[in-house]
Amino acid sequence: MERWQGRVALVTGASAGIGAELCRILVQHGMLVVGCARSVDKIKSIADEDALKTSPGKLIAIKCDLTKESDILSLFDEIRQKVGRLDVCINNAGLSYDAPLLTGTTEQFRNMLDVNVMALCICSQQAVKLMQEKGIDDGQIIHISSIGGHAIPQIGGWMGAHFYCGTKFMIRALTEGLRKEIKALKSHIRVASVSPGLVETSFFDNYLKDNTSFKPEDLFKNQPLQSKDVADTVVYILSAPQHVEVHDVILCPYNSLI
Repeated sequence: MERWQGRVALVTGASAGIGAELCRILVQHGMLVVGCARSVDKIKSIADEDALKTSPGKLIAIKCDLTKESDILSLFDEIRQKVGRLDVCINNAGLSYDAPLLTGTTEQFRNMLDVNVMALCICSQQAVKLMQEKGIDDGQIIHISSIGGHAIPQIGGWMGAHFYCGTKFMIRALTEGLRKEIKALKSHIRVASVSPGLVETSFFDNYLKDNTSFKPEDLFKNQPLQSKDVADTVVYILSAPQHVEVHDVILCPYNSLI
């Protein structure tokens, strides 16, 4: 990770869970991290943690509603103004509802598309644009996807995840498409994705809030992944030598049913 010290990373969905852990680990490795989310005060609280205050890097919080293109464009303008460059873009933000294809609402489907797909595309586009502006040819784009982008859950109670999985299948295609477009530019910006299985985060509080058949704690009886496991995988991707491009890492709990 030495070559990333002093360089700039953007982490979306940085206020909790995987995003918060990504901010911590990258700051500890000496990066200047821009964390964005709607709950900007939570990111500021992370920046005030003792471990980060004594770390070689720094965390900057910027408020951004990723469902609004204008907010995303303003985010990148603020990155230009405050730090002047971008070397790594980690599209971590994602959401899901318990919304079966036959009974989910249009609003639920649209929100998942806006955050999981559209925001990822716009952030990637703007990140590559900023890297090109600053002559950065060794940058890195990383999508935090899901095992749900590789397989539809077969266990009962997950009918509501089908649209969410559809957005993650899209990310697989978008990742490969972005990689091909960047290579066509003769650029050495690399593109990767991480597809975790069950991770113990507050993600499921939102998903299961109207589901009486499951409780978040019921999901985690068998040891799930932790946010740090995903963050460590991102560090592995960033640590790869220049002649190596990691495409997609599938990361599952040992007792995973998928």
